[in-house]
Formats: sequence, structure tokens, C-alpha cells
Amino acid sequence: MFLSLLNKKEMLKFLDLAIYMVDIDGEPTEVEKKLLKKMINELDPIKDEFTFRLADTVDNTVKFFEETNQVVRNIVYLNLVIITMEDDLYNTKELLFLEDIKKKFNISDEKKRELIGLVYANRDLREKGIRIIKN
Repeated sequence: MFLSLLNKKEMLKFLDLAIYMVDIDGEPTEVEKKLLKKMINELDPIKDEFTFRLADTVDNTVKFFEETNQVVRNIVYLNLVIITMEDDLYNTKELLFLEDIKKKFNISDEKKRELIGLVYANRDLREKGIRIIKN
């Protein structure tokens, strides 16, 4: 969501974090793989040059984003939240990583609530759309 607002380098760096997030608890689920492919498709400028492996260490990637503006950090955090919420499986490692990112990206508790609310609103809209289409 809103990944197209990132520049090319930010897109590639985001995908590093996304891959780390889906791999954090072991082998990615089919839902996580599907979501990652969907995110890559949203990143049209880089989708042909991206490979499914980390280009840098997670620490270096997080440091890179710490030096970007708050809008970029909010977009990255939002999409990491989407990854954790997509498969509805509670994972402590993912949540601890998200909390660490939240602190390093200077995201307030209020902003976190707003971003999570956006994820739920988007999910509700999709489900409502499906119900309308099917009935």
C-alpha cells in the first residue's frame, strides 16, 4: 500500500525488510509468498530486477530507513504491518521486530494505531466489495 511513492532505492530496501519479515519465523507461508509477489508487482520500476534474496543486512537496511523522511518510514512500517496481519497467525518474532522498527523509525503509538486502522479499513472494504459482487 502506497509503495509506489517510494523511490527505486527505497523500494529495493523495503523488499529486503519484507523478505526478512516473511522469513523471520521460518519458511514463508503461501499467503506470505502471495502477498510478497503482490507487493513486488506494485513496485513496477524494480520488479524485473528484484531477486528473492537479501541484498544487505537487516541492520544496514533499517539504518538506511532511519535516515529517510517520516513519510517513507510510515509507508515502510505500514507495509510491514500488512505482512504481519495478512496470514492471521500470531508470531512473537514478527511483533518484536515491528516494535523495534517502530522505535527506530520514531513512530508514535498514535501513528501506529492509525496505520493499523488503515489496514483494517482496507481489509473491511475488500470484504464488503466481495460480498457486494457475489450477491
